[in-house]
Amino acid sequence: MRSVLVTGATGAIGQAVCRSFQFEASTIYVHFFRNEKKARDLCASLQCDAIPVYANLGKIDGVATLMEQLPNIPDIVVYCAGNSQPQLLQDISAQQLEETMTLHLTSAIKLTQAVMPQMIHHQKGVITLITSIWGLEGASMESVYAAAKSGVHGFMKSIAKEVGRSKVRINAVAPGAINSDMLSIYSEQELAELADDIPAGRLGRPEEVAHAVLFLSQERSSYINGQVLSVNGAWHC
Repeated sequence: MRSVLVTGATGAIGQAVCRSFQFEASTIYVHFFRNEKKARDLCASLQCDAIPVYANLGKIDGVATLMEQLPNIPDIVVYCAGNSQPQLLQDISAQQLEETMTLHLTSAIKLTQAVMPQMIHHQKGVITLITSIWGLEGASMESVYAAAKSGVHGFMKSIAKEVGRSKVRINAVAPGAINSDMLSIYSEQELAELADDIPAGRLGRPEEVAHAVLFLSQERSSYINGQVLSVNGAWHC
């Protein structure tokens, strides 16, 4: 069985990802930033060894802090850390710009860089980066967030070409509108209108994103590398 690191594990998608791996992993490293209690409660509920690890991945030294707590390089990495605060570009402060790019792009790159040498050495490893539908098509009031997620897609495709011959795989899962805390800023009417705009006629569930992540980590997906799998109910095709 393999060890798994899930960043952003206390969010709705992160929790679902941890639960999806609990019967296939020997150990899950459950990353948190603010929600230590939620991380510890999640660890206690999982049917495998689970260890909480802290880091602020919105800061430049966040990945270094995270790596210091890992006794070994995990076999599977799921980068799920992130947040979204819709704003017009002119209203975004310099600090917000830096933290958004660090959290969503730079730290994803740094974490991949940190685990890659051992994955290449052992000729195995799977990295899945949770991105967004906005990284595929852009969105008003999400310009910096979309830029970061789009950057992750370009990075992921490039790394897949670099390490594919070393039997290391890296893919992205780009969720659409998922019923989670990230949509809590919208009213019930706005969410209903959003769901009506989606061909599937509803919002996605965190578990549906987690199923995609689990699939990409398994041997049956061994020929899938450098791809963006979008879980969005045909909202974006």
